[in-house]
Amino acid sequence: MKKIEAIVRHYKLEDVKNALAEMGVVGMTITEVRGFGRQKGHTEMYRGTEYAVDFVPKVKIEIVVDDDRLQAAVDTVVRSAQTGQIGDGKIFVSELLDTIRIRTGETGSEAL
Repeated sequence: MKKIEAIVRHYKLEDVKNALAEMGVVGMTITEVRGFGRQKGHTEMYRGTEYAVDFVPKVKIEIVVDDDRLQAAVDTVVRSAQTGQIGDGKIFVSELLDTIRIRTGETGSEAL
């Protein structure tokens, strides 16, 4: 099993969620996060005054998939979150040792 963490723009969340649901992903966790990458934030104008936004607001989507569905899920996130502009986000993939459903005690793929 693999855990996919995708950091995307707020307004792309619905597109990503719907695309993942269409491919059969049944659960996900969403967290509002702030951070910066290469762009190191940006500047904005407010009432004629320019100020720096060091940490850009984003959304983190976490999903867990079986190994055989990993590439399809990653491709789906990229396709649905991509705008072609700086700040589209990142995807992190990590190995997941086990999953346990608390209610039933099921483990592994059965717990997904």
